[in-house]
Amino acid sequence: MRVPLSWLQEYVDITLTPEELADKLTLAGIAVEAIERLQPEFKGVVTGLIKEIEPHPHADHLLICRVDVGGRILSLVTGAPNVAVGCKVAVALEGARLPGGVEIRRASFRGVESAGMLCSAQELGLDTSLISPEEREGIILLPPDALPGSDVSQVLGLHETILELELTPNRADCLGIINVAREVAALTGAYLRLPSVEVTESEMRAADLAEIEIEATDLCGRYVARIVGGVRIGPSPAWIQARLRAAGMRPINNIVDVTNYVMLELNQPLHAFDYDLLQQHRIIVRRAAPGEKIVTLDGVERDLDEEMLVIADAGRAVAVAGVMGGLNTEVTSETVNVLIESAHFDGSSIRRTSRRLGLRSEASLRFERGVDIEGAALAADRAAQLMAQLSGGKVARGRLDCYACPRAKTVITLRPERLNELLGTDLTPGTIREYLERLHLKVEGERVLQVTVPSYRGDLTQEIDLVEEVARLYGYDAIPVTLPGSNTADEKETPRRRWEEAGREAAVACGLSEVITYSFINPKVFDWLRLPPDHPWRRVVKLQNPLREEQAVLRPSLLPGLLEVAARNANRKVLPVTIFEIGRVFKPGDAELPEEPLCLSALVLGELPKGWDWPPQVLDFYYLKGIVEEILERLRVGNVRFEPASEYPFLHPGRAAFVLSGDTPLGFLGEIYPDVAAAYDLPARTCVFELDWDLAGQKAEIGATYRPLSRFPAVERDLAVVVDEEIPSVALEEVICAAGGEILSSCRLFDVYRGGQIPPNKKSMAYELVFQHPDRTLTDQEVNARYLAIQETLERKLGAVLRR
Repeated sequence: MRVPLSWLQEYVDITLTPEELADKLTLAGIAVEAIERLQPEFKGVVTGLIKEIEPHPHADHLLICRVDVGGRILSLVTGAPNVAVGCKVAVALEGARLPGGVEIRRASFRGVESAGMLCSAQELGLDTSLISPEEREGIILLPPDALPGSDVSQVLGLHETILELELTPNRADCLGIINVAREVAALTGAYLRLPSVEVTESEMRAADLAEIEIEATDLCGRYVARIVGGVRIGPSPAWIQARLRAAGMRPINNIVDVTNYVMLELNQPLHAFDYDLLQQHRIIVRRAAPGEKIVTLDGVERDLDEEMLVIADAGRAVAVAGVMGGLNTEVTSETVNVLIESAHFDGSSIRRTSRRLGLRSEASLRFERGVDIEGAALAADRAAQLMAQLSGGKVARGRLDCYACPRAKTVITLRPERLNELLGTDLTPGTIREYLERLHLKVEGERVLQVTVPSYRGDLTQEIDLVEEVARLYGYDAIPVTLPGSNTADEKETPRRRWEEAGREAAVACGLSEVITYSFINPKVFDWLRLPPDHPWRRVVKLQNPLREEQAVLRPSLLPGLLEVAARNANRKVLPVTIFEIGRVFKPGDAELPEEPLCLSALVLGELPKGWDWPPQVLDFYYLKGIVEEILERLRVGNVRFEPASEYPFLHPGRAAFVLSGDTPLGFLGEIYPDVAAAYDLPARTCVFELDWDLAGQKAEIGATYRPLSRFPAVERDLAVVVDEEIPSVALEEVICAAGGEILSSCRLFDVYRGGQIPPNKKSMAYELVFQHPDRTLTDQEVNARYLAIQETLERKLGAVLRR
């Protein structure tokens, strides 16, 4: 909202500097984003009145104008197409300076001397968006009341200071300059001068000239109309044009300019119809008919739907209500009689219509935020008053006022003790009353105040709103600083939260980078993962109103998000990819809300770069298996083992495993199936794991157990056995540990061999065994006995044969 300071001073005396006023308004909640000072970029340009025009004797495209510049007549040569006798124009005199440092001198054009120059808007450095299309092609035409010889910068209002307000949605009333003046008066204690609205009416009765009907009463609460007859269309006077331009609006003609002027003044959008073009002189406020169209004032034909509110006459739509008028009833130079519309439309309806049509206007902005339904009649009277003054028209007697939904009076109870409790102040009821009355609120009562809110303050609806108003005037900076009391206990970290953070720290320690993906996923991922129709992951929680189809269901696994992140990085050659996520997944259950177990998932892809003395390391199944083991070992999840798995269709059947703690399955680990990798455009050998982290937490030891290092020497023995190909290493390790007893401190697989010396469908497994006693030195006999026991047990239980 642009507020010209000279316009504001018409309603309230301002003794503060613009900077001081801006600070005062901003501290009171009316933020002033900027202060703009308009200054002309030219000097020596005056108003001229064209007295005569004659063609140039030696050039068809040039004209010679005799121009009165205030007591003297100058001969000026121009090629502008829009000059006419009687026009007021901008004349750069000899010696004048224009933007860019251009100095005007006498010049001869095809043998005819020109004593100056007729100026265009561009040559004066003006904003051409605020100039009519005709003037953009030729010279700028000044208002008819500009005096010959007067300074053009004064005529155009270029010595102006403008406050640019950034209003919050609740202060839509300050989109009207009079309401900004009310704020200034309340903050400074200055007297508020409202414009005197006195309409001189003719003998014609408005009720005999037109008829108003509101069909859509839910979308239009009030419609007020005034009729002005016998108008003469022409340019507005200089003061109106200057104010409109300063506020950012383009002057058009005296009738349209009045509607815009009153809108900026009173925050009530208006529209002017050519009365004679309204069929049967009827106004009907209704919803658009199916397939109805209208050509708006910008010349665009627009398709309407049945949810849009239109203003219609007896036969067709003549305006999109609250947004823009129709071309079929536009006020033009031929208009003689005008019907003024001042209405109150539903803000939500106007917002929807504006968005669907892609059409925003100053009027729609105000209706969307809310206007004063009680102010519609005053705005219509003010517009009729100005139109009569500026166009010579006669105002028909009476208003056409269809008030379908009268506004109920708003009365709010304010308790002074409650106000002081909230603000930390000690204001008396009399002081509070004074502040509220400065805002033109009617206050009754002594100890408990009954406050009647004026209709233009739609943001005041409850007691706390009045508390805020008092705080604004008292001054936020004057309120004592106190810390609010609190009975809440300090937040305590729950075991579940500590376990989640422990998993995150362990994954980072293993070289993984955390990512956070959307909880909403595309239902098509289940097809990309090759899941059968009855797979549990296909039982998902669906969103009732998804933002888009690609985010229509809640994730049952973290895997889809990790695959998308990996694909995005791989497509941009950002390798290797080593990522993890710890977060909630969603599974529908019997309860109203879904289950939300915490999961830890990771993905690796590519290879670690080689160093000066070591080769590159491929991030394969075994690399990720080592990370799983390291994470679970760090967090004391015991008895971890891996078993071959074939239940996961998105994993390679020969490179997939269950992750278990004892007999409890924690999750899966494996290499992504080639078809799935291709669906995500991923390179081969992408490996993933996912663990039920809540379940893993139940298997973790609560406290660390200290075991001192043995002071006695250890004995190391290697054991290589040949077993059937299908026997996993974990089965061998279980037998070895059981047969080794308490003196076997560790068992580690260090070699797997398949070759010519090994029978078909067999493999050689070599283990390093470490024997050690915590209290004494072991003898060879004890170690040999355990070693032989291990061999015999392996042979008996698993058919293992000692490799010679």
